[in-house]
Amino acid sequence: MLLELKQLRIQPGQQLLIEDVSWQQLESLLAELGQSRAARLSYSNGLLEIMVPLPEHEKAKQIIGDMVKILLEEQQIAFESLGSTTLKNEHMTQAVEPDACFYIQNQAAVIGKNRLDMSVDPPPDLAIEIDLTSRTQLENYQMLGVPELWRYGRRGLQINVLQAARYVESDFSPTFPDIPIVELINRYVQQSQVSGRTQAIQDFRSWVRENL
Repeated sequence: MLLELKQLRIQPGQQLLIEDVSWQQLESLLAELGQSRAARLSYSNGLLEIMVPLPEHEKAKQIIGDMVKILLEEQQIAFESLGSTTLKNEHMTQAVEPDACFYIQNQAAVIGKNRLDMSVDPPPDLAIEIDLTSRTQLENYQMLGVPELWRYGRRGLQINVLQAARYVESDFSPTFPDIPIVELINRYVQQSQVSGRTQAIQDFRSWVRENL
């Protein structure tokens, strides 16, 4: 007897690995789960990982995403924010759902699109992963060609830049080359845990307007 995914119960902060999942099965699971769900999926060459994040994960995801939007808006840079949209390429047998992703240079290419296919659509210019409850696997993003990946964990923000099809850790963000991103993200995410999100975002917006 085959189990259906809706029969499984995954507790927040836990992961489930399923081996030998075909691309057709992945597509069926995505259709079954839909977009309005807590679980996030990662798929690579038949191995499917399902993860349900903890509240601390969601808080960090939201505030970092909001900070990116403020930086882009205050500089009047056009962008599309696609959140945890599934990024998939059947030919590479890769699929991943970032915590947040942004189309900036390529924003015009995805306006009005509700689903993406990385075999024809460009990858997001920036993807963000929160590594508080699990460790992001870089291979998915490398193979999909995402040029910049941020990972926020217990030690703060790490910027990974794609060079010659491999990620290299960087102290600077190509998306925001003249801004001390690592310092700012770490400072205001930590502040939000003390004074709350609203105060931290207000202070960050003030910093941006005073310094940019």
